[in-house]
Amino acid sequence: MNLGWRMVRKLRIVNARNGAFFNARFFSDSTTQLPLASVTVDPSSNATKTYNNINKNSTSSSLKHLELAKFAAIADTWWDSDGPFKPLHVMNPTRLAFIRSTLCRHFGKDPNCAKPFEGLNIVDVGCGGGILSEPLARMGATVTGVDAVDKNIKIARLHAGSDPETSTIEYCCTTAEKLVEEQRRFDAVIALEVIEHVADPAEFCKSLAALTVEGGANVISTINRSMRAYATAIVAAEYILRWLPKGTHEWSSFLTPEELVLILQRSSIDVKEMAGFVYNPLTGRWSLSDDIGVNFIAFGTKNTH
Repeated sequence: MNLGWRMVRKLRIVNARNGAFFNARFFSDSTTQLPLASVTVDPSSNATKTYNNINKNSTSSSLKHLELAKFAAIADTWWDSDGPFKPLHVMNPTRLAFIRSTLCRHFGKDPNCAKPFEGLNIVDVGCGGGILSEPLARMGATVTGVDAVDKNIKIARLHAGSDPETSTIEYCCTTAEKLVEEQRRFDAVIALEVIEHVADPAEFCKSLAALTVEGGANVISTINRSMRAYATAIVAAEYILRWLPKGTHEWSSFLTPEELVLILQRSSIDVKEMAGFVYNPLTGRWSLSDDIGVNFIAFGTKNTH
């Protein structure tokens, strides 16, 4: 695994709360210098307007019950690498590479050791069948996996129980909001491919922030609300290639990188690094890229003030 990517571009973001600037690095697996990319979040921008509309409709829970039913229907297939969750299985090594690199850098861990996350308490929000929770546990983390679908949790527990390294994972059928009520806190909070399925992204991010210790880390991945994403993540993936069941995603539920950064900022999480995922149809593999036009992942830290 190559952990020596050069970070060759910086994402300039305006902090909409006070007009201050900060830098969020882009990852690249290329050693070639690329042009500077700038994404600006402005108080009068569409990103801000979208955030305000989301916030107006805030409820006590960010759950979207139709989405829960959708995933409950295919819960038995979580560990079928050729089933409906095949795209996540194929993407998992690349997601883990980003998580390993950013968390090790933030917490001062050695990314090259066998258990780089030893001593870290991590929660996997929207864990599904545990395809991310298990490798995190194998890397030494104390892992809690939570999902609102009971069937997902049963599948995750059953699969993790077959391996001593993963049998220690604490799986709970609950929500991020309920964990906040229980006053749970974690060194790192991870929510991959989850935020596009919740009813209230702003409320969801507030819960993620509340679960994070001061100075702790957050990793969130999702799909950009772009026309390219509509063409690839919905039309191609669901209707042409049949990688995913039809109706898995709603384009209107996607967030742009600017919107996600703004929502996280208002939840006291500062985005530090961002990367895109790019699929190579010739190799059948995903790689990290500076192209955040479709799938992207963000690393942030909770403010200490």
